[in-house]
This record gives sequence, structure tokens and C-alpha cells, in this order.
Amino acid sequence: MEGRDMKSETTTALQSERVAPLLKLEISDLADRLGTLLCDKKLRVTTAESCTGGQIATALCACESTPEFYGSGFITFTDEAKQTLLQVKKETLARWTAVSQQTAFEMAQGACDASHEPVSIAVTGYTGPDGGEDGTPAGTVWFGWGLPDSEPVTVKCLFEGDTKEVIEQAVKYALAGVITLLSD
Repeated sequence: MEGRDMKSETTTALQSERVAPLLKLEISDLADRLGTLLCDKKLRVTTAESCTGGQIATALCACESTPEFYGSGFITFTDEAKQTLLQVKKETLARWTAVSQQTAFEMAQGACDASHEPVSIAVTGYTGPDGGEDGTPAGTVWFGWGLPDSEPVTVKCLFEGDTKEVIEQAVKYALAGVITLLSD
């Protein structure tokens, strides 16, 4: 992956005003909106969650038409789980850590590869109360979205609040981000 021109924080669609209104919605409304969008496009999504611990999957499973757009998800809290289930490279984790653009990219790609789904949502971060041993602050979350016929898109956010608040913000951003990217 080193040397690749990864799409990252400069992704225009995710810096636009289009994401902000979505973040005001409830998680259940975002999940419903994503489900409808995926069904309309005849696409399916998979999830690869670390710091959100399955809360994106929970939101998607609460939708009315879940089996039409969601078939599997991965909760990979440890480095070993990321390597085993999503094929995140040991070298990536050693060099960049689990909370990095490179890891989010590989999680998004690995989830698509393992599930055979064209769309993925990947989330890895430090939700608190502590940050990383490398000095990365609590609230730092990297997102990766696998999209049909495209390299994964990655974005980093720094959220404020306690652990539960950071997780909620991360779930909302993950859903709002994929809705925005699929709407382009």
C-alpha cells in the first residue's frame, strides 16, 4: 500500500456541506436511509468494526429490509482479529498502528474481499478514555469505505466527548459518509 495514492481526508464529498445535515439525524434514520439507497442501487454492504464494536451492524440489522442489503459484518477489536478476518497486514499494524489510514484502508478492502460484497464500512479508532501509546489522542477515528469498482476511501476525524459519545459520533459519521459517497 505504500506508494499508493490513497483517497483520504481531502475527499471533496466528505468535506462538503452534504455530510453535516446527515449527522443531525438519528442513527436509525441514517441506517434506514442507507438501506433504501443500497436497495435502490441493488448493492449490499459489509461492516468491519473495531472501536464501534458492532454498533453499525446493530443499526443496520434494525432496518426493515436488512437481508436485502446487509449480509455480514466483522468485529475486529484486536490486531490479531484484523489480521485473521480482514487480512490486514502485520507489517501495516507494526509500522502504522491499528488506528491509521493504512489500517482503515486494508480493513475496508479486506471486508469486501472476505464477504464478496461491493460496499464496506470500516472503522478503527481510540474512543477513550485513553488514546494510543504513540500519542494519538482519544477521539481519533479512521474510516474506510469500500466502493464498487474503486479503491477504498479513507477519512480521519477527531471527536470530543466520553467513550459512548465518541462511539455514537463515529457510527453516525460512518453511515453518513457511505451515504454521501454512494450518492455521488
